[in-house]
Amino acid sequence: MPNIVYIATSLDGYIADKNNKIDWLHEVPNPEGSDMGFGNFMDRIDALVMGRNTLDMVLSFDCEWPYPKPVFVLSNTMTQVPAGYEDKIFLMKGELTDVVASINAQGFTNLYIDGGVTIQNFLKEDMIDEMIITTIPVLLGGGISLFGDLAAPLKFKHIESQQLLNTIVQNSFMRVR
Repeated sequence: MPNIVYIATSLDGYIADKNNKIDWLHEVPNPEGSDMGFGNFMDRIDALVMGRNTLDMVLSFDCEWPYPKPVFVLSNTMTQVPAGYEDKIFLMKGELTDVVASINAQGFTNLYIDGGVTIQNFLKEDMIDEMIITTIPVLLGGGISLFGDLAAPLKFKHIESQQLLNTIVQNSFMRVR
């Protein structure tokens, strides 16, 4: 029952710039419209877990809902799902172990963990089993960091590297326990 991170960062480890923007993710030309493995990754997972800030970001995109799987949103303040998304988004709150146990009990065992705070909280609880990190060759000099403070180091084993679009590097890591 793995919890998997799939995310892009700048060279200096940020997932959003100083203005909470992610425009820099689209600066690398992608003439063939490659999804850089995202479709294959989505085939592996059963559901997504993200925080409210990430949900707000996704809802701001000028596109159709991008996820074909259920999205569990962690929020202590949201009381209802945005109109039109009642069959796509499910609100959760509580201790992460309880939340994940509840999601797993519903048959969703391979979880995509998304969003800076959510990923950091899962790491603090040592609940990340795999990370797929796509590095975009830009230095942002500040913003929202992918990683935060940990009580103790967490060791991961490097599994694979891929070069994408002749400029992006995607690394896969597995948790060593």
